[in-house]
Amino acid sequence: MNTIVDRLNKIKSYIKSQNNSEKTNIIAVSKTFNLEYIRPLADFGHLHFGENKVQEAEKKWKSFMVKNKEIKLHMVGKLQSNKAKKAVELFDYIHSLDNEKLAQTLSKAESNFNKNLYYFIQVNVGMENQKSGISPNQIKEFYIYCTKEMKLNIIGLMAIPPNDGEEEKHFKFLNESNISLGLKDLSIGMSGDYKKALNFNATFLRIGTGIFGKRT
Repeated sequence: MNTIVDRLNKIKSYIKSQNNSEKTNIIAVSKTFNLEYIRPLADFGHLHFGENKVQEAEKKWKSFMVKNKEIKLHMVGKLQSNKAKKAVELFDYIHSLDNEKLAQTLSKAESNFNKNLYYFIQVNVGMENQKSGISPNQIKEFYIYCTKEMKLNIIGLMAIPPNDGEEEKHFKFLNESNISLGLKDLSIGMSGDYKKALNFNATFLRIGTGIFGKRT
């Protein structure tokens, strides 16, 4: 058999073989897949799920999470400021915090909902025009702004490295930057490179295709 639960277990077995199972969380990135297809993972006891769009996540998860409060929902895609209020209401983790305006909006929304989320600062490690994220030389300054002025709970850094065959170089930089800030969590590693990410203290892997299969 090759079900989504089988694929998840295969990844978990690999992580365990690398002695990383205690600290590594797998986010099953379920964007574009309907809840009925995803449900076997939740029934199996998997807790962390990721979505790229606020509107899709609300439609798919809002009522389900009322009865399944242990589910942790992660926003892993680009988040626009005008969607931030709804994101705070719906998600537990935001992986794509990348500008001051968004930080301000999220901070205000947290106050309105009396809710505190967990945040990752997204870093554009390859300085690619088509990707979101702050520049690597802004990490410390932006971290201080988010934590000291906006009072956001930043738990780590996040990145989608460029497809340049040098993922390990980028993961190494992110890990070292994370350590320099005293942060314990690191959101790196996707379906194609999570094995490499495990060598650099990844604590959250964002895996979609590796669990759900190819999107149509």
